[in-house]
Amino acid sequence: MQGKMNLFQIMLEAGPVVKIVMLILLASSVLGWAIIVQKMKELKFVKKSNKRFLEVFSAGGSLSDVYQQASQMEGSTFGVIYRKGYEEINKLNEKLGGRSQLAEYFKTKGLENVERSLKHGFNLSTEKIENKVSILATIGSLTPFVGLFGTVWGIINAFSGLAEGGGSIDAVAPGIAEALVATAVGLAAAIPAVMFFNYFNNENSKIQIEMESFSQDFLNLVERSLIIVKKES
Repeated sequence: MQGKMNLFQIMLEAGPVVKIVMLILLASSVLGWAIIVQKMKELKFVKKSNKRFLEVFSAGGSLSDVYQQASQMEGSTFGVIYRKGYEEINKLNEKLGGRSQLAEYFKTKGLENVERSLKHGFNLSTEKIENKVSILATIGSLTPFVGLFGTVWGIINAFSGLAEGGGSIDAVAPGIAEALVATAVGLAAAIPAVMFFNYFNNENSKIQIEMESFSQDFLNLVERSLIIVKKES
């Protein structure tokens, strides 16, 4: 039909301000989806790596053997926590001069050094899994307002058309179309960003809870392999 306009035609025939608005929204949408795809891959890799590491950790090997395995699993957040804890134990062992002295140190001083190292590993892992997720929140919160700006500008153009061309529908149609398209593009950019922001936050929270539980398991392992053994001997 002759009077029918499609979305791309409306965007091409929009005014310069609305075109800029739509370009910003389209760029935001592309950035959002790029982050979504990247974080989905990272999340899948982290879960797979954590599962592999737990299998090694649960096998009951020595601290050093598990450390060697953890060093080869860069994607595992559990591995990062384990390495930080083990490295602190190793430094204390070298400074104190042996396993028996290390066990005595932990028996009298507690495991605060190791706990701080585990917390460091926890923070590093959290920073990694949360990287770029906040950008999705920014896209989800700002793009509707950018689209609203384009809508307001399109309505202004529509009223300008009324002033110049009378009450004909042909005078107001372009401005109204620009306004509606700007709103639609803004929502199209915002809705997936907000949905996946909430999804990644939920998944990251689950991983953080699992990391906290693993930290406690690691401390239990240290007590069993060092402190309790020393006490019994």
